[in-house]
Amino acid sequence: MKILLVEDDERIASLVKRGLEENDYEVIVAYDGEMGKKLALQNDYDLVITDIILPKLNGLELCKEIRAVKPEMLIIMLTALGTTDEKVEGFDAGANDYLVKPFDFRELHVRIRALVNRPNRTVKNHGFLLKYANLELNNQTKTVSRSGTNINLTPKEFKLLEYMMQNCERILSRTEIAEKVWETHFDTGTNFIDVYINYLRKKIDRDYEPKLIHTKSGMGFIFKEE
Repeated sequence: MKILLVEDDERIASLVKRGLEENDYEVIVAYDGEMGKKLALQNDYDLVITDIILPKLNGLELCKEIRAVKPEMLIIMLTALGTTDEKVEGFDAGANDYLVKPFDFRELHVRIRALVNRPNRTVKNHGFLLKYANLELNNQTKTVSRSGTNINLTPKEFKLLEYMMQNCERILSRTEIAEKVWETHFDTGTNFIDVYINYLRKKIDRDYEPKLIHTKSGMGFIFKEE
């Protein structure tokens, strides 16, 4: 398995590279965002691991640049920036997973294996219309409307809504949402899922009836007409 590591701190890069190589990964290191972008777009890698604070091109922009050309590329952000807002920003940029420094190398290894071994990760939707109450989601055109009014969603908001509509009238735990929508492990120390639920609720529920997204205390969320 071939990994591109984008990290400007040579000491950290050396430690991570050595740890990965001890687990039989082939690792190429880039020490700034521009070089990381060049390598990622010109070569084939199974995974990119990148810091956020990088010279020349930061990790968020790097992630977006890679996503635009190679949408199926697996990307893990490995950074000291660990607030909920920073994690949300990382996922919005296109990261598959987000690990905060300092970290246990064993956790990084587990995250890598979980991403690489995820079944059917390259399967794409072929486009169809999901309807519930007066809400419509079109998988083909990536559009959402309610009562005939178009609603603009970010890619992650769209994916979250799509999953909730596909599993309507069933309680979805935060752990399930993290695994199915973000394809990552849920960190109980952060509330990024609640943040996204609130984003979505404001866009599709606040100005419309009936309300569709409901919180079930201690259990999670449910998408249903009430």
